Amino acid sequence: MTRPSAKTVIAGFIPLLDSALLVAAARFGFAEEEGIDLKLVRETSWANIRDRISIGHFDVAHMLAPMPIAATLKLTSLAVPMLAPMTLGLGGNAITVSLPIWEEMKAHGADTRGDPGSTGQALPKTIGSRRNKSGDPLRFAVVHPFSGHAYELRYWLAAAGIDPDRDVEITVLPPPLMPDALLAGRIDGYCVGEPWNTISVQNRLGRIVTFKDAIWPASPEKVLGVTQSWADHNAETLQALIRALVKAADWCADWDNAEDLAHLLAAPDYLDCAPATCVPALTGKLQLETGLMLEVPGFLSFAGPDALCPTGADGLWFYSQMVRWGQAAYSQQDAEKVVRTFDDRLFREALGTGAAGNDLSQAPKPLFDGVEYDPADLANYIASFPIRARPTPV
Repeated sequence: MTRPSAKTVIAGFIPLLDSALLVAAARFGFAEEEGIDLKLVRETSWANIRDRISIGHFDVAHMLAPMPIAATLKLTSLAVPMLAPMTLGLGGNAITVSLPIWEEMKAHGADTRGDPGSTGQALPKTIGSRRNKSGDPLRFAVVHPFSGHAYELRYWLAAAGIDPDRDVEITVLPPPLMPDALLAGRIDGYCVGEPWNTISVQNRLGRIVTFKDAIWPASPEKVLGVTQSWADHNAETLQALIRALVKAADWCADWDNAEDLAHLLAAPDYLDCAPATCVPALTGKLQLETGLMLEVPGFLSFAGPDALCPTGADGLWFYSQMVRWGQAAYSQQDAEKVVRTFDDRLFREALGTGAAGNDLSQAPKPLFDGVEYDPADLANYIASFPIRARPTPV
């Protein structure tokens, strides 16, 4: 029973495995232990999440990591200053293509175990073959223009010499619709979080060709999103919620709990899917195709406070991709806003783990192509990309 004095917090979420911390905190009493009555509202699209938190329908939300940045920089509709005071998970995405596209990629030498360099290099010939046959480009779907999915897909394509704005089409779809769109032939592939890749594989609709942890290891995917205004007016509640979510993370990270977590998340109120589609990613596995399960211990990680603490360096990488692909113009002032959006102060204060850091001298793990990322020299990093749609820096 909820305490009479509990503070009600309304949280929006999208049906994905990395909503696990919010679901576990609400269902297993972690929120209640911190004096919070956590009420979850399932949404159908990231655009709805963005709009409803901006107008106050939600207090906090399960959000794509780049979304608070886009809102703070006024790059999206109904923009309001936002914070990402904690990460809700690392990794968890994959790129899936239709079975006919995979057969062509495999014929061109694509690695069967998901190496992004190899699978990317097999794609240009597949794109050329499609154009020769039908004149149509390949069409990929992502969940939102300001998403890790969009930037991972674009980075993978561009590293193979494919221009994402010229050589393929990229469209936006809500995660649960992607397997059906692949079945209907409306798209040829997509980048999405689990379990929507595994669902296509288990239904023999598609094949996973690479995944986030191979493209950018140990990188943030979803964050707890909150408006600056709500954070300012509810500082103690936000810190209590962070503590509750960290407790939930410890429980979710224990693979002994994976079966229970899979059954919880698969329920109609949450993902509304078969529990068997949730288990692989929750246990460090990835079903690339029928009969091929790959061990990827870091595929989806909830483990440890360090994994959940936001960093300015991660925020700046997302900003670098916004600039690279023409969504934003670079400025030092905006870069400083990004660092403040991903400030670790609230997280560290909530857990009592010491003074805020946001040290930009420590870059995240390098991406798969080995291009050096120095968050303290962001302008030169952005300028180094051979394929980009970039306005003149201001």
